[in-house]
Formats: sequence, C-alpha cells, structure tokens
Amino acid sequence: MKILKMGTRGSPLALAQARLIARELEGLHPDLQVEERIIRTTGDKNQGQALPEIGGKGVFTLEIEQALLNGEIDFAVHSMKDLPPEMPAGLVLAAIPRRENPCDTLILHDLNIPTPETGDLALKILPIGARVGTSSGRRAAMLLHLRPDLQIANVRGNIDTRLRKLHEEGFHAIVLARAGMNRAAIEPSNTLNLPESLFVPAPGQGALALQSRGSDIATRAVLMAVEDAPTRAAIEAERAVVLHLGAGCSTPLGALARAVGDAISMHATVLSPDGRERIAVSLQGSGAPELIGIRAAKSLLEKGAGAILGQTPRDHA
Repeated sequence: MKILKMGTRGSPLALAQARLIARELEGLHPDLQVEERIIRTTGDKNQGQALPEIGGKGVFTLEIEQALLNGEIDFAVHSMKDLPPEMPAGLVLAAIPRRENPCDTLILHDLNIPTPETGDLALKILPIGARVGTSSGRRAAMLLHLRPDLQIANVRGNIDTRLRKLHEEGFHAIVLARAGMNRAAIEPSNTLNLPESLFVPAPGQGALALQSRGSDIATRAVLMAVEDAPTRAAIEAERAVVLHLGAGCSTPLGALARAVGDAISMHATVLSPDGRERIAVSLQGSGAPELIGIRAAKSLLEKGAGAILGQTPRDHA
C-alpha cells in the first residue's frame, strides 16, 4: 500500500475539495492511501481582517507550501485562485483536475423579492443603497461599476458563516463562488449565477491546484491521473494574464479562458477599485496558452489598464 500525505486548509470547503481529490485518486489507484494533514494558514488565522490588510498574496498557501518543501506532506490541494502565479523554487503544479463552474453567484436575503431569471436583473431589483457583502476587491469593483449606489461591506469566513451573516448583519445580498457551493453541496434560496460577461471570474476560479515537489517524480505520476488538459490550458492562459500585469490577489482583475481543442478563448477585465473605470478585452487564438494570456494582458495595457493598476509605462517595457 502506497501512502501519500495530502496538505490542505481546515475550512469546510477546503476539506470538501481535498477529500474529493483524495477519493478520486484512491479510486484510480487501488493500492493508494491518502492521509490528510490540516495546515492553518495566515488567512485562516486572521479571519477578522480584510485580505489586503494581512498581505493578500499567498495568505492561504504559504504555510502549506513550506510544509511541502520541508517534506512534511507529499502534495497539497489548493483553490487555484488562491495560488500566486509565481511559485517557490522546487514546487510545481503537478495536476489540475477538471474545473467546476467558475461563475460568481448572487444570494439575496429578502425571500419576498421575486427571483429573476438572470443575475444581472437581480442587481437591478436590489433597492437603492442596498448593502452587499463580499471580501473580494474584484467583486466589489464589478458591483460598483454596475450599481454605484450599492454599499459594499467586507464579509469573510466559510460559506456557512457568510450565509449566516447575510441574514444576521443587515445585508441585502452577498456574492459567493458557484464552485464552492457546488463542492460543499450548499444551495441557498434566491441564488442567481451572475453572467460572466458582466462578472468576469477571478483567474483560476472554480479550479483546483495539486501542488508537489518538482523532484518527486513518483508522486507527480500518481497525481497526473486526475489531470484535465483543457482546464490546464485555460488556467495557464489566465495565470499568464496575472503574471504579465503584475497583479496581486486584491487587484480588481477578472480573466476567464476556455480551451476547445487547440483553440483558446479569453475574456479579461481590469477595473478601478471604485468601479468607475473598466477596461475589457476578448480574444481567441491557438498555440501556447501562456501566449494567449500575454496577448490579453498586453491588450489591456494598450487600452490603459496600467493607469488603473497604478503602473508606469516602464513597468512593462
């Protein structure tokens, strides 16, 4: 019996995601046993603060990556959107499983509001000055771009905690990722998927990252059993946008790619934190996914994204 130690955060969603992967790996490798190791990250230890206040980049991954480098675990399961595009030397993305639905979801508090068919209409029927909860700078900027009158308030915690705050802390609505709710098997009432054309998801949203040591060829071979090539191509394109723009976790940046055969379509957008400015691009092409992402980033910069991101032309010379 081969035993692999799997590192994961201890939140209910992180555990649900990691256990899905463990079961899938064990099903594909009958001689394999996956042992769970829960690791608390900086983001888990500082639930009361907004993410930019505690560092933003890597706050949900650094401690897990250190355990991997130290040999305390054999591989880690991360939410892809939490994983910075530049990884520590010695670590690799060993496998990227098939992606869940990447869209954002609006959850309304008032059950008396008639549920419209699409999420963009739900934004229109929210009352003037409605209080909407999110811990994401991207979601906040997109909300304000569509509805400048909204009052955006920080709301952190696991899915159950955020749903409780929706009903207890005076929110008219909150925004969550559809993928997390699907994996946790949670479906609140008055839940509406927001159109990706208006609410471009965060790069990597809905995907999982299986990270291992690059030198551990045996573990990498085991993890490759859950690899999904179209998802990897899309993720590599999205992460290239982040890397080329020099964007951080709190940057109001959306990027969504889809791969069909050799073709990749990409939608990407950058907003100012207050939502007043929005630059968007859509393109498609074939070839290396990273090059598609770089093309999208360059197109955003040509349209003025650098000014929104607070960069000078020299930053991308």
